[in-house]
Amino acid sequence: MATKPAVKKNMSALKRVRQTKVKTEKNRSVKTLIKTLAKKIEAEAKSKNIESANAVLKEAVSTSDKAVKKGILHKNTASRKISRLTRLVNSISSSEAA
Repeated sequence: MATKPAVKKNMSALKRVRQTKVKTEKNRSVKTLIKTLAKKIEAEAKSKNIESANAVLKEAVSTSDKAVKKGILHKNTASRKISRLTRLVNSISSSEAA
Protein backbone atom coordinates (compact mmCIF):
# COMPACT_ATOMS: atom_id res chain seq x y z
CA MET A 1 0.00 0.00 0.00
CA ALA A 2 1.45 3.35 -1.08
CA THR A 3 1.58 6.19 1.38
CA LYS A 4 1.15 9.86 0.53
CA PRO A 5 4.30 11.97 0.53
CA ALA A 6 4.69 14.32 3.46
CA VAL A 7 3.24 17.80 3.02
CA LYS A 8 5.93 20.32 2.18
CA LYS A 9 6.49 22.99 4.78
CA ASN A 10 9.18 25.25 3.43
CA MET A 11 8.21 28.59 1.93
CA SER A 12 9.41 27.93 -1.61
CA ALA A 13 7.43 24.68 -1.84
CA LEU A 14 4.29 26.42 -0.61
CA LYS A 15 4.78 29.19 -3.16
CA ARG A 16 5.24 26.64 -5.96
CA VAL A 17 1.94 25.02 -4.96
CA ARG A 18 0.16 28.39 -5.17
CA GLN A 19 1.75 29.21 -8.52
CA THR A 20 0.87 25.80 -9.93
CA LYS A 21 -2.79 26.25 -9.03
CA VAL A 22 -2.96 29.60 -10.83
CA LYS A 23 -1.13 28.33 -13.93
CA THR A 24 -3.29 25.20 -14.05
CA GLU A 25 -6.47 27.27 -14.08
CA LYS A 26 -5.17 29.57 -16.83
CA ASN A 27 -4.01 26.63 -18.97
CA ARG A 28 -7.31 24.82 -18.45
CA SER A 29 -9.30 27.88 -19.54
CA VAL A 30 -7.25 28.26 -22.73
CA LYS A 31 -7.57 24.56 -23.61
CA THR A 32 -11.30 24.72 -22.96
CA LEU A 33 -11.61 27.77 -25.23
CA ILE A 34 -9.83 25.94 -28.04
CA LYS A 35 -12.16 22.96 -27.67
CA THR A 36 -15.20 25.25 -27.63
CA LEU A 37 -14.08 27.02 -30.80
CA ALA A 38 -13.56 23.65 -32.51
CA LYS A 39 -17.10 22.64 -31.59
CA LYS A 40 -18.41 25.97 -32.96
CA ILE A 41 -16.59 25.37 -36.25
CA GLU A 42 -18.05 21.87 -36.51
CA ALA A 43 -21.55 23.25 -35.85
CA GLU A 44 -21.10 25.96 -38.49
CA ALA A 45 -19.80 23.38 -40.96
CA LYS A 46 -22.82 21.19 -40.32
CA SER A 47 -25.15 24.13 -40.99
CA LYS A 48 -23.07 25.08 -44.09
CA ASN A 49 -22.46 28.62 -42.82
CA ILE A 50 -19.17 29.45 -44.55
CA GLU A 51 -18.69 33.06 -43.41
CA SER A 52 -19.11 32.41 -39.70
CA ALA A 53 -17.08 29.18 -39.93
CA ASN A 54 -14.19 31.17 -41.42
CA ALA A 55 -14.49 33.81 -38.71
CA VAL A 56 -14.45 31.22 -35.93
CA LEU A 57 -11.56 29.39 -37.64
CA LYS A 58 -9.52 32.59 -37.66
CA GLU A 59 -10.13 33.00 -33.93
CA ALA A 60 -9.28 29.35 -33.25
CA VAL A 61 -6.00 29.61 -35.16
CA SER A 62 -5.05 32.74 -33.27
CA THR A 63 -5.89 31.18 -29.91
CA SER A 64 -3.96 28.00 -30.71
CA ASP A 65 -0.90 29.96 -31.83
CA LYS A 66 -0.96 31.99 -28.63
CA ALA A 67 -1.23 28.78 -26.59
CA VAL A 68 1.85 27.42 -28.35
CA LYS A 69 3.73 30.64 -27.75
CA LYS A 70 2.93 30.46 -24.02
CA GLY A 71 3.80 26.76 -23.79
CA ILE A 72 0.27 25.57 -23.08
CA LEU A 73 0.10 23.38 -26.21
CA HIS A 74 2.85 21.61 -28.14
CA LYS A 75 3.36 23.13 -31.57
CA ASN A 76 2.59 19.88 -33.39
CA THR A 77 -0.64 19.41 -31.42
CA ALA A 78 -1.82 22.89 -32.30
CA SER A 79 -0.80 22.41 -35.92
CA ARG A 80 -2.74 19.14 -36.13
CA LYS A 81 -5.88 20.70 -34.66
CA ILE A 82 -5.65 23.75 -36.96
CA SER A 83 -5.10 21.51 -39.98
CA ARG A 84 -8.16 19.39 -39.25
CA LEU A 85 -10.39 22.39 -38.68
CA THR A 86 -9.11 24.12 -41.82
CA ARG A 87 -9.79 21.02 -43.91
CA LEU A 88 -13.30 20.90 -42.49
CA VAL A 89 -13.99 24.55 -43.37
CA ASN A 90 -12.44 24.13 -46.82
CA SER A 91 -14.59 21.08 -47.49
CA ILE A 92 -17.79 23.04 -46.93
CA SER A 93 -16.43 25.90 -49.03
CA SER A 94 -15.64 23.60 -51.94
CA SER A 95 -18.96 21.78 -51.67
CA GLU A 96 -20.80 25.12 -51.83
CA ALA A 97 -18.79 26.22 -54.87
CA ALA A 98 -19.50 23.00 -56.78
